[in-house]
Amino acid sequence: MENEVKLTKLASCAGCGAKVGAGVLAQLLDGIRVRTDPNLLVGFDKSDDASVYRISDELALVQTVDFFPPIVDDPYVFGAIAATNALSDVYAMGGEPKLALNVMAIPADMPKEVVHEMLRGGYDKAYEAGAIITGGHSILDPEPKYGLAVTGFVHPDRVLTNSGAVPGDVLFLTKPLGIGILTTAAKAELTTPAGMTLAQKLMLTLNRGARDVMVNYRVHACTDVTGFGLLGHCTEMAQGSGVEIHLDVNAIDLIPEALEFARMGVLPEGMYRNRTFAEPHVDAGEAALAVQDMLYDPQTSGGLLIAVDPQDADELFEELRDAVPSAQRIGTAEEYRGGKRIFLHQ
Repeated sequence: MENEVKLTKLASCAGCGAKVGAGVLAQLLDGIRVRTDPNLLVGFDKSDDASVYRISDELALVQTVDFFPPIVDDPYVFGAIAATNALSDVYAMGGEPKLALNVMAIPADMPKEVVHEMLRGGYDKAYEAGAIITGGHSILDPEPKYGLAVTGFVHPDRVLTNSGAVPGDVLFLTKPLGIGILTTAAKAELTTPAGMTLAQKLMLTLNRGARDVMVNYRVHACTDVTGFGLLGHCTEMAQGSGVEIHLDVNAIDLIPEALEFARMGVLPEGMYRNRTFAEPHVDAGEAALAVQDMLYDPQTSGGLLIAVDPQDADELFEELRDAVPSAQRIGTAEEYRGGKRIFLHQ
């Protein structure tokens, strides 16, 4: 289908770059009463990727919702990316997605063929993940948005959260960074065809491969790196786990074209929100400003950040090499000494 609608021109922000900043989100949730339930294993008060509710000694439900404005112009690809991103939260908890509901907002005058392609992209990606879309909800909105509410399953004793890292853990990342910068440059028609092809390939890659590998090892914490950027998600992991995190900047896979745009100052608005939230907790050392910007860059459908027992690190690394777009051994969690939480080393 030839698409005459430029979806990204209808959106003020793209993809996960449209997320409310982590610091602002914490303020919005502050003071809301958190009700207790012995079967609620993970709730919204934990700043985690999804909620987890124990059904029995053998089964727990993982629930999440994620949607955003268009990040590409092709409606089928947009739908598939949005679905991939939503499914990722279940994988980050160590679960398997099973059911999903469409969440959609569309302009009243949007051609039905475009809407159909968005939905078809979501359905195809959910099918690839082994999940079934069973319905959903749609509203009229001048700015299109699409995503999924996803339900998955996990064993109650095998739930992974972003707050379980312990001193000595080795940190891995499973996709390169720079997606937010590339898609921002694309809105200005600056990105090369090869750069946009790479960005779309990464955003369309399910984190199922990373999940299927990591559940076989002593993983203590996990989160997917999305709208808050690597340093934002590292900050949440460090604070929630009571540790400090040391990152080897040279070991982090930065997309070269995105790094060039960062040096030029072509940066998404979400990067500045992420810097405002996380920078007070970061000792940047000698890292160049453009490299720092890459680490704050909001990722759409980014990779998993995994904290694993050091005795399992080598084996996990070897297995990840064949299962994910970019297996990176990027740092360690250490005993918190007070002060900064994140340290960048070169």
